[in-house]
Amino acid sequence: MMEISNESSPEIFVLLGFSERPSLEPILFIIVLGIYVVCILGNGIIILVSCMDVHLHTPMYFFLVNLSFLDISFTTSIVPQLLVNLWGPQKTISYGGCVVQFYISHWLGATECILLAVMAYDRYAAICRPLHYNVIMHPHLCLSLAFASWLGGLTTSMVGSTLTMLLPLCGNNCIDHFFCEMPLIMQLACVDTSFNEVEMYVASFIFVVLPLGLILVSYSHIAWAVLKIRSADGWRKAFNTCSSHVAVVTFFYGSIIFMYLQPAKSSSHEQGKFIALFYTVITPMLNPLIYTLRNKDVKKALRHIVENHCGFGGT
Repeated sequence: MMEISNESSPEIFVLLGFSERPSLEPILFIIVLGIYVVCILGNGIIILVSCMDVHLHTPMYFFLVNLSFLDISFTTSIVPQLLVNLWGPQKTISYGGCVVQFYISHWLGATECILLAVMAYDRYAAICRPLHYNVIMHPHLCLSLAFASWLGGLTTSMVGSTLTMLLPLCGNNCIDHFFCEMPLIMQLACVDTSFNEVEMYVASFIFVVLPLGLILVSYSHIAWAVLKIRSADGWRKAFNTCSSHVAVVTFFYGSIIFMYLQPAKSSSHEQGKFIALFYTVITPMLNPLIYTLRNKDVKKALRHIVENHCGFGGT
């Protein structure tokens, strides 16, 4: 451990991660690497298909492209360092690398919460206001909502992460996690962090709880509208329209809520690492699979692109 004077920030952080289970690290390395490759390929395909196929130039796929780009960025801010730490004996990350990691992960995590709420509103407009959908979700509004999502996430990250970065750590540099997360950096501080904690709770309410509330309100209206549909075909169309987004929201928010409802025990903390692994690595990989496997438009567009560019199919 480095000798660092009081009131200073360490030059490196030690990410303990899964070091208490060394036999598990090689297995996790292979699994995480495989999932990361699938995540990059899956989300990359969705971005490519949505941009190339004119039939997918709709608000739903515009927001899906934003979500896919966000997922690629989010996992890339965490997974490469995780793989390095899982592979070798060194479990360290530079101070600058740690700061960049929690700025970016905080930014993208908050952005995803807002973006999922925006996508729920888009589904509400499609099902509850179908005749006015193109008027409501016009391109200018879609761009504004996407921009607001990214800017909102960036704003809360700049405020919360900067306040955390200013805390004196007094040489403490061991983080019992596999990436630099803001609450864990705060735990290393050797001063009172009450103000930081209040800011974190307020930001969590604004950027996590409120978007979840908006999602629930949107889907309560959707459920009410679907109950009024008498035809089985109408039910099926409504289900196909919303099922992918509902699955993504369930995985994302379910893992976060489950993690933060865990009691503060050592065993629960170990469970928390695996839950964090789920929402930082597995969920971004599942999103493109959910949207492609359950979406006929994406599968049709992908098949059309492959046939056109690879010479398959009929003349």
